[in-house]
Amino acid sequence: MKVEIYSDIACPWCYIGKRRFEQALDRFPGKDAVEVVYRPYQLVPDASEQATPHRAWLAERYGPQSAAMDARVTELGRAEGITYDFDTALHANTFLGHRLLHLAETEYGAAVQGELKERLLKAHFSDGVDIGDRTQLAAVAVAAGLDGDRVAAYLAGDEGADEVRAQLAEAQALGISAVPTFVFEGRWAVQGGQEADTFLRVLQQVAEETGALVPVAGADDGEACADGACAV
Repeated sequence: MKVEIYSDIACPWCYIGKRRFEQALDRFPGKDAVEVVYRPYQLVPDASEQATPHRAWLAERYGPQSAAMDARVTELGRAEGITYDFDTALHANTFLGHRLLHLAETEYGAAVQGELKERLLKAHFSDGVDIGDRTQLAAVAVAAGLDGDRVAAYLAGDEGADEVRAQLAEAQALGISAVPTFVFEGRWAVQGGQEADTFLRVLQQVAEETGALVPVAGADDGEACADGACAV
């Protein structure tokens, strides 16, 4: 079974969804036959590579409700073993990070890509790393198992950029408008950071080729990180 997870590095619900899905996968009897691949999605594609404080950016975009949004995500994340530090988090364009994830998948495999995804999320949300900075990104990639010289050369040029743009366009074509979105076998999709029990039921249903799942094109439009997903 192949599961493609459309998510953004700067999406707090994508971090929670990743944790919950992994919990479900650990409980799934057929987990060894499940391939998990991360696909790119950008909540703010026009974000600058020059980092700015997360708090200031969120307040400008969402107004007074932004503090409550962060507080709710922080509480939910704590239950999943995630430490959100929004006071030190930086807002920056995530395209370079998605390029690195593409490199990890194509040259190192899905397992290394998953490790890099985890480290990028932690770097962004917990450690105050500037994910728009090539040097800091390279350090995260090396820690995940990628070769330092290869990463430096890769980030210095445009390699992988066209492929990532094509995948971003594919997400739009599929009708994905909020993340995380989990696409199973290219046929069914589940949107949002669902509870682990929900993901486990979906894995079982897909494995049995039964069940009615939410079609990709049915994703709701929105403009905030609501319960379970972040939407553009």
